Amino acid sequence: MRSSRFSEEQIIAILAEQERGVPTGDVCRKHGVSSATFYKWKAKYGGLDVSDARRLKALEQENARLKRLLADAMLDNVVLKDLLG
Repeated sequence: MRSSRFSEEQIIAILAEQERGVPTGDVCRKHGVSSATFYKWKAKYGGLDVSDARRLKALEQENARLKRLLADAMLDNVVLKDLLG
């Protein structure tokens, strides 16, 4: 997955700019993002502070690590069942 060229802090600042009354189209043009991207950010980061966004990113990374561990354990389980069966 490609990483964003904007950090969470920048995304939250862009969303805050729109919340202060600047039209969405102007904000998107100013920062060079599509309106679809803007609304996707708004769905994900709307109402978050910078500290909340950092915590969200840390939780997403931990969740991905745990999913990899579970997948490895399930694969080991399948291999052991194949060897015994």
